[in-house]
Amino acid sequence: MTGLLTLFAEAAHYDFIIKALITGTFIALSCSFLGVFLVLKKWSLIGDGLAHVSFAAVAISLFFSTSPLFLSMPVVIISSLVILKLNEKARISGDAAIGLVSATAVATGVLLSSIGKGFNVDLFSYLFGSILIIGNSDVLVSVLLSFFVVVLVGVFYNSLFAVTYDEDFASIAGIKNKPINYLIVILTAATITVGIRVVGTMLISSMIIFPTVSTLQLGRSFKQTILISSCISIFCVISGVFLSFIINMPTGALIVLLNAVVFACIFLIKRII
Repeated sequence: MTGLLTLFAEAAHYDFIIKALITGTFIALSCSFLGVFLVLKKWSLIGDGLAHVSFAAVAISLFFSTSPLFLSMPVVIISSLVILKLNEKARISGDAAIGLVSATAVATGVLLSSIGKGFNVDLFSYLFGSILIIGNSDVLVSVLLSFFVVVLVGVFYNSLFAVTYDEDFASIAGIKNKPINYLIVILTAATITVGIRVVGTMLISSMIIFPTVSTLQLGRSFKQTILISSCISIFCVISGVFLSFIINMPTGALIVLLNAVVFACIFLIKRII
């Protein structure tokens, strides 16, 4: 036990570990706040689709030697709006619209990565996350993003709650569904863009889904679900960062696996009880 605490203390002395902890914690907070609405609205796949779009955006930015963070943000946000528009105007179901956009994005990313072979190593770190690439700008953006997510969810909580559970009722109650849906997907797009620095494009959607579905097993109220899922998400991020340092394994994969373990434990305990 003393040796383990010594390792934790040693890890905390490294600047890149501190950056990973701060960025990961605030991204976890944003993911858990948004995950409740996405899972209950059956929009979980939009996170996965936008993660694929971020892969293409990173490939484009690396190809043109620009900042992946600042190019990915507008590209992923625009793609999220395209998905909603396809669903509304083209009479394409949500999952089909996500499939169209994400498939196009992945194909674009693969083509660019084959052309620009020199940045394949950098692209790999964005695919699966790397705490070594987290910079000061990522820390600042993650803190600001989390602040906006928490504040906006608090301000529009009643509207978000109504639209999530019953859009028809929300419309009758005078709530404009489209702006609320746009708010959800834009915040999700921004969160995914920043979150890929920690867990990668292939795993970021898991941070949105796992904490929420784990908490829903407990059958708590809406507000309690947000609170508990936030605690689970933050715990898995902090544990994953420290564990990756100790055993020298990929941070993103460990964070997701810890989320999976928490879900499995809650699921089994509920079945036994």
